[in-house]
Amino acid sequence: MMLDYFGYAALALVIVVFLTQAVRVLREYERGVVFTLGRFTGVKGPGLFLLIPIVQQLVKVDLRVVVQVVPPQDVISRDNVSVKVNAVLYFRIVDAERAIIKVSDYMAATSQLAQTTLRSVLGKHELDEMLAERDRLNADIQEILDKQTDVWGIKVTGIEIKDIDLNETMVRAIAKQAEAERLRRAKVINAMGEQQAAEKLVEAGRTLAQEPQAMQLRYFAALHDIAGERSSTVVFPLPMNLLDHLTRRSEAT
Repeated sequence: MMLDYFGYAALALVIVVFLTQAVRVLREYERGVVFTLGRFTGVKGPGLFLLIPIVQQLVKVDLRVVVQVVPPQDVISRDNVSVKVNAVLYFRIVDAERAIIKVSDYMAATSQLAQTTLRSVLGKHELDEMLAERDRLNADIQEILDKQTDVWGIKVTGIEIKDIDLNETMVRAIAKQAEAERLRRAKVINAMGEQQAAEKLVEAGRTLAQEPQAMQLRYFAALHDIAGERSSTVVFPLPMNLLDHLTRRSEAT
């Protein structure tokens, strides 16, 4: 009887250990890659499932989006400017089988690939494009990474260039360039204003020349403006036709 008792206890212990090793539960965002005697036999999860202890092994894979910081990279732009660029990479696993079988460490592989792609893509552009067209550069880098990581079962959902660090000499040069650009725009705007003012003056002169009375009214308006300023000096505009009349009389005499 005692032997039977110990036998049942041992059998129950074996069953408990077997169930502990065989029963597995995976969360909604997890998948399990199952290997039976070293060979891939399927992907399990989420939920409850059974494994054969010793015979089958399970490798868990997280399907959530991974946020990975790309370390600062030394980049030489197409116009030979040295900058340091860092970025943030977003990706997730869409095929757990390929992520485990096709690459030994998908995290490290994706990080290294992002670093090399960041340097190669930015090196083809000038500094002004890096500073002004980040959205287009982000899209180009994401497209390249997505194609290369597709064989690993990884989907790159986005990459964002965070900072572009310049040395002090380059910062001063950019500031001088921006100041010169503002001065150039100011001069162009001033010249355009002078041109438009000259065109309006010519147009106004033609209109006044058609009606002599309009010129006289303009004289009165000018006098009114001067009187409103409470100035001690009063200027009377002299009609040009009067000067012409006096000149003709002097020449006649």
